[in-house]
Amino acid sequence: MINLLDLNKKELEDFFVNIGEKKFRAQQTREWIYRGARDFSEMKNLPGELRNRLEKMQEAGEITLGGLKILDMRSASDGSTAKFLFELHDGNTIETVLMRYKYGNSVCVSSQAGCRMGCRFCASTLLGLQRNLTAGEIVAQVLACLRYVKDENDYPLSSNDERIGHIVIMGTGEPLDNYENVKKFTELLNAKDGLDLSLRNITLSTCGLVPVIKKFTEEMPQVNLAISLHASNNTSRSALMPVNDAYPIDELMPAVSAHARKTGRRVTFEYALTAGVNDSEKQAEDLANLLRHYFNHQAGNGGLCHVNLIPLNKVEEIGMEGSGRKQVLAFQKKLEDMGIPATIRREMGADIDAACGQLRLGKK
Repeated sequence: MINLLDLNKKELEDFFVNIGEKKFRAQQTREWIYRGARDFSEMKNLPGELRNRLEKMQEAGEITLGGLKILDMRSASDGSTAKFLFELHDGNTIETVLMRYKYGNSVCVSSQAGCRMGCRFCASTLLGLQRNLTAGEIVAQVLACLRYVKDENDYPLSSNDERIGHIVIMGTGEPLDNYENVKKFTELLNAKDGLDLSLRNITLSTCGLVPVIKKFTEEMPQVNLAISLHASNNTSRSALMPVNDAYPIDELMPAVSAHARKTGRRVTFEYALTAGVNDSEKQAEDLANLLRHYFNHQAGNGGLCHVNLIPLNKVEEIGMEGSGRKQVLAFQKKLEDMGIPATIRREMGADIDAACGQLRLGKK
């Protein structure tokens, strides 16, 4: 079965030529797909005969528009966040989060069904890795959110009044463990006949697969990089993140430092504050010293780092608690006093199981 969402413009043109149609039908179809069309009947400028033919091919299981089935959807009481549990065609499930900010709509997408990284604080990894998502399955999450926004606001499908302005690849899965599909996903969204989304408005978060970070630096230099760090020494980080045994901090940090130097783009370090685990003043000082060592003017990347402090969402199965507000603020102040810019992630959707993997875990 061919998922039309997996295809770029050239591949979709080839598809139409192969079924005896003119290749310009690809452009018409892509325009509807990236407006959020869920079926061929909505593609009004395609001839009725062609729409019927495509619908029959879909019914026969030859092609699909890659639509996702909503198993659950929860909207935050303040309207800032909508969280979706989607079912894929094979029964696997993924989570996607739509976030509303003053500057526009942002979508957090999953790159895998499950995860094999084993980070102790993350609910996504508790069910293991089922499989990688295709590029089209990642695109489908964005389009489902776009359609939700249009339906919610009663905008016509052809309207550009509401759009998705930012993408974060921070949902279920490790993006660099599914590198080629994630790369194609960014290319599909960036295409002029896609969402025409700037690569600079896409952020990829990784736990630190060093060889792939180096490849990412060469092939995706405009995409923003975020590193899930969560500790400042190997002993503490390995206890939280098994990936650190394979790629310890003294291998990870030079690769990330080189990325910032080569691309000239700021790197975000994500730090989930966990009560009694990684939130002391000494640990804040150690983190600041680590970043000051690798991000300085002598290294050619001074100022190109930033810490995003994340109050850990509680997940009963994990048995870890997030740090209190007072401790979070003290940690932030210590970093800033030592010259490291740090922000506290805005808590959105706390009333809808906002931690990555919670909704999916609850359905098992």
